[in-house]
Parts: sequence; structure tokens; C-alpha cells
Amino acid sequence: MSHALWITWLLGVMISPSKEGPLAQAPLSCDPAGVCDGRSRSLSSIPSGLPASVKRLDLSNNKITAVGHSDLQSCVNLKALVLRSSGIHTIEEEAFLSLGSLEYLDLSENRLSNLSSSWFRHLPTLKFLNLLGNSYQTLGETPLFSHLTSLRVLRIGNDHFTRMQKTDFAGLSFLDELQIEAPNLQNYKAQSLKSIQRIGHLVLRMRRHDSLLEIFADVLGSVEHLELGDTNLNTFSCSELPIGDTNPLITKFTFRNVHMTDKSFRDVLKFASYASELLELEFEDCTYNGIGDFQGSEIQEAYPKKGETLTIRRVHIPNFYLFYDLSSIYSLMGRVKRITLENSKVFLVPCLLSQHLKSLEYLDLSENLMVEENLGNAACEGGWPSLQTLILRKNHFVEIGKVGAVLLTLHNLTRLDISRNGFHSMPEICQWPEKMRYLNLSSTQIDKLTNCIPQTLEILDVSYNNLNSLSLPLPQLKELYISGNKLKTLPDGSRLPTLQVLKISRNVISAFSQEELDTFPSLKTLEAGGNNFICSCDFVTFAQAQPTLDQVLSDWPARYLCDSPAHVRGQRVQDARLSVAECHRAALVSVVCCALVLLLLLLAVLCHRLHGLWYLRMIWAWLHAKRKPRRAPRGDICYDAFVSYSERDSYWVEELLVQELEHAEPPFRLCLHKRDFVPGKWIIDNIIDCIEKSHKTVFVLSENFVKSEWCKYELDFSHFRLFDENNDAAILVLLEPIEKKAIPQRFCKLRKVMNTRTYLEWPAEEAQRQGFWDNLRAAIKA
Repeated sequence: MSHALWITWLLGVMISPSKEGPLAQAPLSCDPAGVCDGRSRSLSSIPSGLPASVKRLDLSNNKITAVGHSDLQSCVNLKALVLRSSGIHTIEEEAFLSLGSLEYLDLSENRLSNLSSSWFRHLPTLKFLNLLGNSYQTLGETPLFSHLTSLRVLRIGNDHFTRMQKTDFAGLSFLDELQIEAPNLQNYKAQSLKSIQRIGHLVLRMRRHDSLLEIFADVLGSVEHLELGDTNLNTFSCSELPIGDTNPLITKFTFRNVHMTDKSFRDVLKFASYASELLELEFEDCTYNGIGDFQGSEIQEAYPKKGETLTIRRVHIPNFYLFYDLSSIYSLMGRVKRITLENSKVFLVPCLLSQHLKSLEYLDLSENLMVEENLGNAACEGGWPSLQTLILRKNHFVEIGKVGAVLLTLHNLTRLDISRNGFHSMPEICQWPEKMRYLNLSSTQIDKLTNCIPQTLEILDVSYNNLNSLSLPLPQLKELYISGNKLKTLPDGSRLPTLQVLKISRNVISAFSQEELDTFPSLKTLEAGGNNFICSCDFVTFAQAQPTLDQVLSDWPARYLCDSPAHVRGQRVQDARLSVAECHRAALVSVVCCALVLLLLLLAVLCHRLHGLWYLRMIWAWLHAKRKPRRAPRGDICYDAFVSYSERDSYWVEELLVQELEHAEPPFRLCLHKRDFVPGKWIIDNIIDCIEKSHKTVFVLSENFVKSEWCKYELDFSHFRLFDENNDAAILVLLEPIEKKAIPQRFCKLRKVMNTRTYLEWPAEEAQRQGFWDNLRAAIKA
């Protein structure tokens, strides 16, 4: 092998995942409770290395094909194994040997053609076994379930299952449910099911009825609820059953997706009459290919003597409009207590039939075609005299007032369900049966509750409507269901003094408080989750400070989620955490305002003590000066000197300085603010212009000068325009001695100038003054 091939092989070994490594277990996801989900992962075998902690293993919808004796060896604590629709055709004899704790096993919808009792030999705790949808024809020659002493639910059969034998169910004594799918059953050995002593619910799915009588004879004394499904009984005929002294146990008979005719219906009733304890007949998704052509005497003999409950759901009658009036069977209805006639296109119940239903206590006419006028015909005088519960859900009623009025004849009516009708609104006043205690008006699109609601109610359901308030007083109401509306607050509890249960979820309630809850003196259960809660500080504090809140709020805390503020949206109210700024905003604003006031006061004090306002004015003036053009050309000089002095030193300036300089030979032209400033012009502009038009600037320094702000301006502007150019345009004349300590700190420029420049001192002695004037003139000329 070449060097390149060796490298390629080595890389392949390193990159390829090991079948026994961690990646081999990737198709499985297990939670801490030991539940492993491997559904629809395209597995070709049961994953190896399963830990002993696995308690539930679901490998449905894979391509496993076979289960070996060591595949599940480590799963000693497994309680549920689901291998549905995995293409399994082979299971080795000892495949389930180590599963001594297994309680649930689903092998349905695979390709098992032969079943082995050895699979189940070591499963003493198995309670549920599903073998539906495989390809076996029989359950084997030896008893398959004899070791399953704990089995309670068994499901067997498929389209290929054709034969049932006496030994099939040997060893089974009691089952809660037995389901047999045998649409093509051809051979039933008598007493094959008789070995089971008691069956709670037997489900038979058989297309043919050939073996029905034999099976019925075997289970009559052991089955409590017999369900027959997917059967064509159009040609069924009931002969005498070969039974002895059997004590019938059947109390309920269900026909699901069964086809019958007038004749076969009579035989079905005759067939059912053998169950002398039969209390309930149920027909669901059946097709009746008849027109009701049978004699009352025939039905009278066949109808169950104790039948109290009749349930009919989604029955299809192709020749419905040719149907007889059924008056021949009215006399049979006197003992019936419960009737459910649902989704079967019923639009009328004749008054005469209602009057014969003397024992009827419960009537369900949901999802039919009833309207107010036809309801009035059914609830005629003397009709349904014992009726207590009437369900008219999802019919074609549009006026609540009319519904209440036509039911006034039902003096014993306590419960009425007229939900999912299109009422939209209700009148202010209605009449109802005097004993009404329960009313269901959910999903009727009403937008307001009025005094039409009976005051005798103890339970009211107005869920999923368009209500935005509830202020109606209902003194006897104990339970109120008002979810799915538009309420913004809880109802006023003072108007509902006996209310114990309030369900008000999925409204637009933003919060509620302890004060609101306290208005309900008898409230025990509140369900208010699913609202758009605003997690304000008050609401969050209230919710989190109540350790016993879950005793009242049945859906706390999972369904109480914050909708706002944005940073806690989606969090549970119980877990929301708000900042101090959100919860104490008023206090925070007060503290900030106080701090600002104190800061302003402090700034004011500092400005006063440190001459802050003066500095501000100086900065503003400096900026204004900076915006002016640079010094004027030399030809624009108009004065020899600009004299800056304090008004209090004007005598010295005007009587001595001016006289000495302006009357000299040659004379000096001085600029004085008192006479040379332009009237109406801003004083700062006058100062700047005069300084710039003067050859020199003479500062007459004295304590008065130091105290004068305008003198300070003149000194600073001279500095801005002259000192910054490094020339000697400024002349300092010290009129009187000034101690540096006496100069305010804000006169930093004056301090700097006195430290860096030579100044002329006004002599106190007369003899020295001529020299002073000579020096001053020389300085101005320089």
C-alpha cells in the first residue's frame, strides 16, 4: 500500500465515528427521569449500550426489523417499551428475558407473522400489551398469555387474523379492556372467549357478523361493556342463542360505524334483549338504511327492559325524509332517563314524543338544526316533565329571550346549555324556568350582560364572548366562568357575595390587588392566568409577598406571565425582578430634585464667594473681544495714550495728568472714557476701539482701580490685544501703594503684570514729581 493510501486510510479511521462511541447513541434523547425518545430516527437496530436507568424506551417508526436476545439485556428497570411501526419481523425467544419490571409493551403495526409465548414468559408485571396490525393469522397453538397474570389491557388482531381457538386466552382471568380486530374472521371456536372470567370493555372490530351470536353467547356473563364496530349488519338476523343459566353482566352496548336496516335493527334489539341488565345503548357514526318501518309490538318485545340511557351521535340516515313518524315507539320512551342525540340533523322533536318522555332527566341535542319555533313545539305543555338538564349547544338559535320563554313549561329544569349559538346580544329582561341554577352562554358573541340573566343562577358560563365588563348583581352565584373576553379588571366582588369559583383567564386584565380579592367574601378558587399582566412594582410586590397565593390561584404561577415592561416580558410574575428606579420612582425623583436644588444652592454660594458671575461676564466679554478684527493698521492710531482709571481717581487724571501731558510741548493726545467714548456704543466695544486706536495704554493703578470692574476689563482687553503681541504698549502708573494681598484673586492678570513689568510710582514728595512726568512722557513716546 502506497504512502498516500496509508494516510487516507488512517484519516478515515480517525474521522469515522465508532459504532460503540458516544455518537452511536445520538439518535436517542433521554431525560433525567429515564425516558428515552428514539422515534422516527431511521434506526436499523436497537441502540447498544442502553443504561440500566432507562424506564421508558420509545423506538416507534424506525427500521429495526429484529430484536435480539441481548439488545435489551441491560434495561433491567424498563417499565414501558414502544416498538410500534418499526418493521419488526423477528423477535428472538429470550429477547425480553431481563425485562422483569416491564408494565407496558407495544408491538403493534409490525410484520410479526408468528407469535411466541416465550416472549412473555418472563413478564409477570406486564399490564398492557398491544399486538394489533401485524400479519399473524392465529395466536398460536399454545396459550400465548398464560404467564401474564397481571395483564389488564390486551389488543390483538389484524386484517389477516381469521381464526380464534379455545386456548387463545387461557390463563387470563380478568381484563379491563380486550380489543379484537378481526375484519375477516372466518372461524370462531365456541367458548374461545369464555375462559376469561371478567372483561370490563370488549371491543370487537369485525366486518362480518357470522360469528357474532357465538361470541355474544360466550361473553354474555363476563363482559360489562360490549362494543361492536365496523360491522355490516344489513343482513343480520338474530336466532335463539345457545345459552344456559348465564347471569348477564352487560350494562352498556355500543355500535360504532355499524350499518343497519329496519329489519336488522329489530334483530339487533332482540339480540341486545338477552342482556337483561342493559342500561345504555350507544350508536355512534352509524348508517341506518331504513325508513323506520317496524311495528311497535316488535320493538316493545325487543327493547331492553332496563334501558335508561340512549346515545346517538353522528347517525346518517340516507332516506331521512321518507322516515316514519315513529309514533309506534313512543310508548317505549317512558322509562328512558338520559338521551343524547348529537350531530344528527335533528330539527324537530314532536310534542307527543316529548310528552311520552315522562322519566327523561337529561337531554342533549347538541350540533343539530333546532330553532326557537321548533323548540317551542318540543317543549310543549306536558313535555319533558322531569327534565333537569337540557343541552342545546351549537344549534341555530338567535334570540335568548325566546329560548327562555319557550322553556317556561319545563318546571324542573335546573341546567341549560345554549352555548355556541349566534345570539350576539340579549334583551334587558327575560323569563326563565324558576329552578334554573346553571346557564352556559359561552361562545355566543354577546357583548353585554343584562338583567336577562336569571337571579337564581349558581353557575354561569359566559366564556369566549365580547364582554368588557360585568356589573350585574347575582346574589346566589357560586361559580363564574368568564374567560376569553375583554375585561380589564376583576368584577366587583360586592355584587357576587357567594361566589366561590372565578375563572377569568385570557382577558385583558393588567393586574389585580389584594383589595380587589378582598371584595369577594367567599372566593376559594381564582383562575386568572393568560392575561397581559403589567408587572408594576405594586403588582409584583403583592404577588411575591403572598406565600399562600397558590391556594387561591389554581393556575399560579405557570400561567401568570409579564407582558410589560419589555425587559421582563415573558417572565413569570413570580420571578420578575424590578429595579429601584422602577419601584420607587417618586422617591427617586424627589431625591434627585433635592440634590439639584442643593447643587444649585452650592453653586450660587460658590459663585458669590469666588466671584463666579464676574468670571462669566469676563469670559463672555473676552469671547466678544476675540471676535473683533486684529489691531488696526498703524495709520489708524488717533491717540498717544488711552488712560484707564477709576472714576474715583478722576481728579488726579483730569487735573494733573491731562494738564501735564496735553499742555506739554509737544502736547500728547489722550483718550479718556468720559469725553472720548462714542455715545450709544456698547461700552466694551468703546474700550476695545480706544485701546486699539491708541499708541499706548496708561493704567492708573490704585485701590479704587482694583475695585472697579470696568478698569479690570480695560486691563484684560489690553492684555488680549497688546500683551499677547509681546510689545510694551501698557504703562502702569501706581498712584498709591497697593499691597498684593489687597488685590483680589480674580485680578490674576493685574498680579501677573505687576510681577513682570516695571511701573511708575506717583511720588508723595513734590520735588520728585517732575522726574515722574518726564519718565511718563518718555514711556508714551517709546
